[in-house]
Amino acid sequence: MSEPASLAVPNMDSQLTQAAQRLLDGGLVAFPTETVYGLGGDAENPQAIARIYAAKSRPVNHPVIVHVAPEADLSYWAASVPAQAHALIQAFWPGPLTLILPRAAHISSAVSGGQDSIGLRCPSHPVAQALLREFARGKPNGQGGVAAPSANKFGQVSPTHAAHVRAEFPELGFDRLLILEGGPSEVGIESTIVDVSRLDQGIGAKLLRPGHISAAQIAEVLGVLPALPDTDAPRVSGSLKAHYAPHTPLQVLPLKQLLEAARQGAPSHSGRTAALVFKPEQLIDIPGVDWLQCASEPVAYARDLYALLRRLDGQGYDRILMERPPQDAGWQAVNDRIGRASAAFS
Repeated sequence: MSEPASLAVPNMDSQLTQAAQRLLDGGLVAFPTETVYGLGGDAENPQAIARIYAAKSRPVNHPVIVHVAPEADLSYWAASVPAQAHALIQAFWPGPLTLILPRAAHISSAVSGGQDSIGLRCPSHPVAQALLREFARGKPNGQGGVAAPSANKFGQVSPTHAAHVRAEFPELGFDRLLILEGGPSEVGIESTIVDVSRLDQGIGAKLLRPGHISAAQIAEVLGVLPALPDTDAPRVSGSLKAHYAPHTPLQVLPLKQLLEAARQGAPSHSGRTAALVFKPEQLIDIPGVDWLQCASEPVAYARDLYALLRRLDGQGYDRILMERPPQDAGWQAVNDRIGRASAAFS
């Protein structure tokens, strides 16, 4: 995704100015990031944060991530920024990495679901960066953070196109939600989340949500693999068992079991099935089953995943079957997302 293409939108400067003012006034703005589109509000305005939660029907104890510009002063948002965090920032910001840090005392706990931590991210998408900078310029102290979970109803499929956002919130007119265009999201799944908020307690970095930036890449920076979440880890976005779910019932199965499930009820099965597999040309025809091919490598699979699920939701299928991807580390983030998406129907 090149910067000129992302910014080549008629009247983008005026749209950014209008969007920044909407945020300053306590309103909502949906904007593109390299991961997914976010539903943003002023991170220091409790009323704006409440509007985000209300629009998404999101539980108030479920934290949101605060997005900041590259030049933001992190000490304004976090009570401390340890050396490990600085190392990760140097390696991966701007980019799809969220860091969980101790929350500064003057920042409302509304952004962290009542916890004493805060999730911070610096997105790489040029439209997101332009918006964050314009918003920060309007703040008296120059420190502007935008609280922004994904721009969809809570627990549903995240949006990777502006059209997805418009379809998700038909009840919110322009006066309640301004949507910035920025093309399709390049990464396609939510950011990696790493907890470094408890280092002073002797608790090392924890990988709380896998994403485009892998555990192995984090280990290259920190010198050790981030550990799995523990029972006292901060709550973070996208950590519930059931999440990212389409409206159409979804099952994720090994190929042999998928074929058995596809045959069940055929040809008398009255509905239609979408079956996503890696090599559909090797499969036999089954009445009522449409075979679709998945990308064979995880980056492309992740980039296309949410748009595909949304498209299938709109095509009248009564179930979706997905072939389980490989279980190696390269597929960790994809398996996390489709596992949570299918958990909603188990």
